[in-house]
Amino acid sequence: MLESAGVVLVGGRSSRMGRSKADLDWHGSTMLRRVTGLLQRGVDGPLIVVRAPGQSLPGLPPGVEVVDDPAEGRGPLQGLAVGLAVLQGRARSAFVCATDLPLLHPAFVRRVTRDAGLADVVLPVVGGHRQPLAASYATSLAGAAARLVSEDRLKVGFLFDEATVVRLDEPQLLADPALSAVDPGLASVSGANTVEEYDALHAQPEPEVTVELSGALVAGGLDRGRHTVRASTLGSAAASVSVHLDRHVLAAVNGDQASRDPEFPLVRGDLVTLMSAGAGG
Repeated sequence: MLESAGVVLVGGRSSRMGRSKADLDWHGSTMLRRVTGLLQRGVDGPLIVVRAPGQSLPGLPPGVEVVDDPAEGRGPLQGLAVGLAVLQGRARSAFVCATDLPLLHPAFVRRVTRDAGLADVVLPVVGGHRQPLAASYATSLAGAAARLVSEDRLKVGFLFDEATVVRLDEPQLLADPALSAVDPGLASVSGANTVEEYDALHAQPEPEVTVELSGALVAGGLDRGRHTVRASTLGSAAASVSVHLDRHVLAAVNGDQASRDPEFPLVRGDLVTLMSAGAGG
């Protein structure tokens, strides 16, 4: 059975931001590093990053594949076509998003991709607005998307005219208890198209997560109890309880995602367990 996959559309320099959104700071990481990490947590297949031709990118998590748009300035539909084409034969569908969604929650990705088998496109509608860059697309749409680009019909909406589309409005999205518990306001689709929007998003409180320690870390005198902290990354969560992530420390996120990457992105509701590397295996 083919897995669901992910595509992140980077694009080049934003005229309204004055720089590439991919490089923007996000609480000790970058916007692109955060969004790719979040998307990896929400899908079970490959992750593709589509960039402008030859564009320099900040560091990415392991396993991410980078491909180039064939031409610059052709908009998100071209990037979507490229990403879906790369995934054909490897995944049935892909969650496609822009790089400026730092509040994207893996639970949102899972809710949208859960309905991928019902239609070619699963399209969230939040606040009365369609969210084509936080939606699921069948990889079989790659050819249609490429043809629309060749015809200079560059709006993603043109693709909907040639596909079956399931729309998920706010009540339908929030009927999922896993999503409503962690993202009741559907902030997952909040983007940063201007400096003001970026500043407003960046000023919001970081995600509330729980940190616990075990094994030799407790024997070393640190408090074993659970600590509620605000942290966007694994590194900052560890630092909040006076632990430095290195080869001697391993972190488990929600019991099953082991990492010692300080930029591993955290979201509301995460449980981070820090242990000595020997205890982690």
